[in-house]
Amino acid sequence: RYKRKYAAVNGKDGTPGNCTGKSADNLIIKVPIGTLIIDESTGKAIADLTTHQQEVILCKGGKGGAGNQHFATPTRQIPNFAKAGISGEEKQVVLELKLLADAGLVGYPNAGKSTILSMVSGARPKIADYPFTTLQPNLGVVRIDKGEAFVIADIPGLIEGAHAGVGLGHEFLKHIERTRLLVHVVDLAAVDGRDPLKDFEVINNELKEYSAKLALRPQIVVANKMDVPEAKESFVLFKEKVEALGYEVLTISAATNSGMTELVHKISERLKEIPKEAIVEIEENKTEYRVREEIPFSVKKEDAAFIVEGEWIRRLVNSTNFSDMESLQYFQRTIKKRGVSDELEKLGIEDGDTVVVDGMEFEYYK
Repeated sequence: RYKRKYAAVNGKDGTPGNCTGKSADNLIIKVPIGTLIIDESTGKAIADLTTHQQEVILCKGGKGGAGNQHFATPTRQIPNFAKAGISGEEKQVVLELKLLADAGLVGYPNAGKSTILSMVSGARPKIADYPFTTLQPNLGVVRIDKGEAFVIADIPGLIEGAHAGVGLGHEFLKHIERTRLLVHVVDLAAVDGRDPLKDFEVINNELKEYSAKLALRPQIVVANKMDVPEAKESFVLFKEKVEALGYEVLTISAATNSGMTELVHKISERLKEIPKEAIVEIEENKTEYRVREEIPFSVKKEDAAFIVEGEWIRRLVNSTNFSDMESLQYFQRTIKKRGVSDELEKLGIEDGDTVVVDGMEFEYYK
């Protein structure tokens, strides 16, 4: 929350006596469980950190070059040039936290989700009789007999249009993706004049609009506030319509704790039937040093100049001492050996033409 910038330190330069420079320490950034790492350029997930001590290498540091001693020969004992190292990797990523929970409480504001969470777990969310009381997801651990337990989340802010950013829903819909089971809470009392069946249809439609997979997630439908006379009147029709769609309906009163034990055991039973599957498809992490590039250089002609580009040719230029004849000769032999001269001649280069490499201009002569 308070530290905004993390920067890895550089390694040390090589020292006399052919000693390799000391590598820098790794930069480790700790994040909460449930953090999803997304490649900003492709939008694909790189890693899903769902367990303690799980690590992922996002970028590897650079690789050291070769000192002048590597180019020494019997006749050239102290070369005036060296080989530059490879730059560290760069990557733009987005870190997105998606809460980890086995079951998720969904439903319209004031349906009673927070009350249910407080009754079945040790969580203490804010509870009040007005919409959008809950402004952030809350997690609770539900403990059952024989040491069994599961994690349940109260997902707030779902109303019509939530998938498009209406209300708080768009911000919290992502957390539902983590859950294996949805507990759909419906206010059967309809004290604010809403239609319970309509509410049920609207929330399911929002789930579908946000994610087709989310719409297929198993659901338990919970008819809440059954202690109110109006709820008993509307329950018969509600149950008939919902069960016709293939959902199981349970009746509870969170305010009086009626039916809560049955609900907890039903959730536990359903979770045992639902396999734990990866919610997010992870792109294989192919992070590795770019020692040999598939395309070491490219050549093109722009106006009257020939442009040579590529990481390899850039490193060669940076490691060349152009004021030293031996270093210059090494540069010339290398570009000829690697085929740069051949590619330039294919484009029609002639003696005296300008060649630009990494911002430096040269006159070409065979």
